[in-house]
Amino acid sequence: MVLRTFEHDRGREKGDAVKRTRLWLAALVAVFALVVASCADEDGGGETAATGPTAETAATGATGETGFPAFTTLEEGVLQVANCLDYPPFESVVDGDEVGFDIDLVEEVAGRLGLTVEWIRADFDTVFTAVAGDQFDMVAAAATILPEREDIVDFSVPYYNSRQSLTVNTQETPDITTTDQLGEGDVVGVQKGTTGKIWAEENLVPNGVELKTFQLASDMFRDLEAGNVQGIINDEPASAEIVKGLPALEVVQAIDTNEKYGFAFSPSNPELREAFNLAFEQAVADGAYADILLEYFPGVEVPEEFQPTA
Repeated sequence: MVLRTFEHDRGREKGDAVKRTRLWLAALVAVFALVVASCADEDGGGETAATGPTAETAATGATGETGFPAFTTLEEGVLQVANCLDYPPFESVVDGDEVGFDIDLVEEVAGRLGLTVEWIRADFDTVFTAVAGDQFDMVAAAATILPEREDIVDFSVPYYNSRQSLTVNTQETPDITTTDQLGEGDVVGVQKGTTGKIWAEENLVPNGVELKTFQLASDMFRDLEAGNVQGIINDEPASAEIVKGLPALEVVQAIDTNEKYGFAFSPSNPELREAFNLAFEQAVADGAYADILLEYFPGVEVPEEFQPTA
């Protein structure tokens, strides 16, 4: 796998110089294969197209065997994926390697499409407009599917069900156990561009709570640890993972917001999203999704919609 950093303001232009996979070549390969198979039948020699091995098509790796539709990527044979890489257990960097639920799931699906993943570090608050502008192929960043985001990007089928949560510093504010106890004079940390920020704006600000916005999730947890904010509103699974190494912090309340995560794609490339969806559903059906989920969330019950069927 490859990791590089995306600088939003550099105005990188791919244009005609971008190498896009030409999967129409697959049709030519398939036609040629049929012609060869037909000749073999006439000679009484070789396998027919129906029983013989299916050759791979162009560099994206879609095959007749799996039936994935033709699609293109910005770079031949590569899936460029934007990610904050600062949000365990979904995505982070450990000893120089990208790890996490989103990381493993995307690489599993990309492998089924014959693609190598290139991870690109990007800011969460600009990542949707960037992918819509074809700066990379997709976004995998524990992103909730929202109508306002769907105005900018096209989402995959949902791949994870999530909730928000309240995290506090039990040494500084041991009596705070619910958002109902927050009010005038309290400061709550939120991450820029997230649904946690949206929820806090709608439910806490009217009660007099002041919001402190952070670019990175890790920074707001450090601020809570230092006692500079009274709480954090953030996705429950990520908060639960982050506080494992911070003994003063505790997730004290789960907030059910019925959120579903999706992978984001440029509206200009619906074929890639369709192929990704089909490969993802294949991974669900054969149990690969459940294996990855339980690796990062051991002991949880795999939701019904993600149960293996094969």
